[in-house]
Amino acid sequence: TRAAAFFADLGITRIERVLTDNAWAYRKGLAWKAALADIGASGKLTRPYRPQTNGKVERFHRTLADEWAYLRPYTSNDERTTALTDFLHTYNHHRCHTALGGH
Repeated sequence: TRAAAFFADLGITRIERVLTDNAWAYRKGLAWKAALADIGASGKLTRPYRPQTNGKVERFHRTLADEWAYLRPYTSNDERTTALTDFLHTYNHHRCHTALGGH
């Protein structure tokens, strides 16, 4: 629901489907089903043993580790959380992306 609110602020008001891995929370979780119902979307699970489907999210996790989580030692969780906010802004608004031709 936080992601849907974020996208709504950017003018993206309709989310049709949300692709997730096959974790128990996404297969059976009532909170997940309620969140999908709240935003009017359906859930779609990745096919088992298909790492290609998860390639982009796995790459993002690696970027998070390299450019945020383990970039430097943090003295507190609040400091790490503040750094995440800054990282996500830079990643989404200023960092060049190969998928966008380097823009």
